[in-house]
Amino acid sequence: MYKAIHIAKNLKGDRSIWVIVALLCLASILAVYSSTGTIAFKYNGGHAEIHLIKHMVIAMVGLFLTYLCYNTHYTVYSKLAPILFVISIPLLLYTMLFGPEINDARRWISIPGIGLSFQTSDIASIALIMYIARSISMKQDVIKDFKSAFLPLMMPIILVCGLIAPNNLSTAMLLFMTSMTLMFIGRVHLKYIFLLVLLGAGFLGGLVLLGMVFPDAVRVETWTSRFGEFFSNADGGYQIQQAKIAIADGGWFGVGPGLSTQRNYLPYSYADFIYAIICEEYGLFGGLIIIFLFLLLFLKCTSMVTRSPKTFGALLAMGLCLNIVIQAFANIAVSVNLVPVTGLTLPLVSKGGTSMLITCIAFGMILSVSRFIEQSASDVGKVEIKPLDESHH
Repeated sequence: MYKAIHIAKNLKGDRSIWVIVALLCLASILAVYSSTGTIAFKYNGGHAEIHLIKHMVIAMVGLFLTYLCYNTHYTVYSKLAPILFVISIPLLLYTMLFGPEINDARRWISIPGIGLSFQTSDIASIALIMYIARSISMKQDVIKDFKSAFLPLMMPIILVCGLIAPNNLSTAMLLFMTSMTLMFIGRVHLKYIFLLVLLGAGFLGGLVLLGMVFPDAVRVETWTSRFGEFFSNADGGYQIQQAKIAIADGGWFGVGPGLSTQRNYLPYSYADFIYAIICEEYGLFGGLIIIFLFLLLFLKCTSMVTRSPKTFGALLAMGLCLNIVIQAFANIAVSVNLVPVTGLTLPLVSKGGTSMLITCIAFGMILSVSRFIEQSASDVGKVEIKPLDESHH
């Protein structure tokens, strides 16, 4: 305990980001414990503690990874970027072709021997963001050039998003938006960014046509049903209606921790719709705190872009932040019926193993950049004071 307190006191970088991580993890533990009551009753004899303990262990491992990445100088991630990117491509291909089919999609692969499953798109997303940040920072002198800068950026984005999209369109679109924003921040010519948007739209149209011909290969029916339900039914489908009931029941200050009733009716209340459960138990006040934490993260990372002395650090922190924040607000928007159901979880809050660990790693990288910025500012502020020569006395 003393050692943990000592570490906390000596944390460098933006401490408000550490507070954001801690509060989101706390919210996650409380919400997951409450929302897993139904599946615990079905499969574990009502012992929700099993899910709580497992989730707490994952959260603790995640915080350790955050601290580990925070202690690693962010320039190391620039060196790792091309390696991770190269590894992610065969992982995505293997998942798409041979991964187990769960809920009509191939997103997961298992590590033989230990039984650990993970979504390869999580690893590919963080690898692509690192790779884009590295590429833009290395090509600042020719960033407006089509052949020297844009093409080397465009191909990895199309490749990774294209491999993710057939089985996980929402994640592919999220990553595509993050990539576009990074290119804009990195001063890539707007007409080239617009061209990439057109290529992305064309690729999406091609996927739809492919899905009509080979429905088993592309989840077009799932996409069209979600969009159709959203636009044809103002009140939303069953999931959305239950989510809205949960939010309405919560009022301003909620029904109290562990007292949710909608968790018994809301599918995936511990994952896709955990925000609705938070609003039911902790009210609109609790829901606004979650929104505030993600907004604060965005503002802090935006500040890093203006203060970072190195381009790679600024782009890395902003890219990882955007991927987290956009996903968070997409998840929240689904719960209040502003957008169709996406399947995206609430980062660092929803129940999940590897997705939570990957998010913790992303936070660690952001904190590593923040730590370096603070250290650089401190070094600039130091003035070397030499002792007076005794001969001057």
